[in-house]
Amino acid sequence: MNNQRFSEFLTSENAVLAMIDHQAGLMVAVGDEHPTVLKSNIEGLCKTAKAINLPSVITASLPAGPNGPVIPEITNILGEEIIEREGQINAWDSKAFTDAIRATGRKKIIMAGIVTDVCLLFPALSAVAEGYDVYAVIDASGTWNKTVQEVTLHRLTQAGVKVTTWASVLAEIMNDWRSEHGSALGEVLAAHTTKYGYVMNSHFAK
Repeated sequence: MNNQRFSEFLTSENAVLAMIDHQAGLMVAVGDEHPTVLKSNIEGLCKTAKAINLPSVITASLPAGPNGPVIPEITNILGEEIIEREGQINAWDSKAFTDAIRATGRKKIIMAGIVTDVCLLFPALSAVAEGYDVYAVIDASGTWNKTVQEVTLHRLTQAGVKVTTWASVLAEIMNDWRSEHGSALGEVLAAHTTKYGYVMNSHFAK
């Protein structure tokens, strides 16, 4: 096992964000997280990428069909450029999607998807098989219920995918409060992590 692969940290220079199938018709099926919490987590992850100018790739599966359009919480932050797949369930089977990832020249993919056990799992496994270092952001993804989530987590980790959360991604990329992105990322964390928001409010009230 390549230990360096598992200890090398995310930075604003070595990663790309992939938001996969966060579509209105799929969001209503999520049962492993409260919708309001999930929405906040998705916005937090997208705002993290926006704050540090991280390359982002958004894709949707048959948005004109029952899966529906990508939710505005993503497009309002990252923009309206969406790769609309022709029918591929696994986003990695879409040449347009993989071309967009490869064009960034980055080998670390921060990945989230709805639903976790398909839209996130399949491209994560495929990307790892091609040598990419995948970070599966579980709390910005969602699926039918907790049982399905737990089973999917096992399969992801068995394949060497790094299972993580959006706030952990933010902190890993920030690395130091004194960094050039420290203030902007701190504001994102406070806005989308309720308890840390209280910490910040307490600090500024002194």
